[in-house]
Amino acid sequence: MTINRLYNAKNPWQGKAKKVLCLCSAGLLRSPTAAVVLAQEPFNYNTRAAGVHEYALIPMDAVLQEWADEIVVMERSMLQYLSPAATIDKTIIVLDIPDKYGYREPELMELIKQRYLEADDKE
Repeated sequence: MTINRLYNAKNPWQGKAKKVLCLCSAGLLRSPTAAVVLAQEPFNYNTRAAGVHEYALIPMDAVLQEWADEIVVMERSMLQYLSPAATIDKTIIVLDIPDKYGYREPELMELIKQRYLEADDKE
């Protein structure tokens, strides 16, 4: 299965949109919301969401990290879970958003967009 997943990570039919992996603790609330926000206007990115902890619904792994052009984490502490080898030459953005929001909560969606745009301006 790993060979198929690695092939899929580089499948050329995914298009030219930036591939963004959004990470939070469990992959249930913040990162799926970030994936929705970044997949819409004005970004239109190809997004995936996962969690960094073993109890995550979709656990982050090396294949997802390899797939991504950019990785967005909700908290700075999550950087320790990233594989240094899989993140070479990738942009990593920390949004500093605490785990206190519901899925697609309007305040969370606005905060993600605002923090992402602020981080993008710094690069």
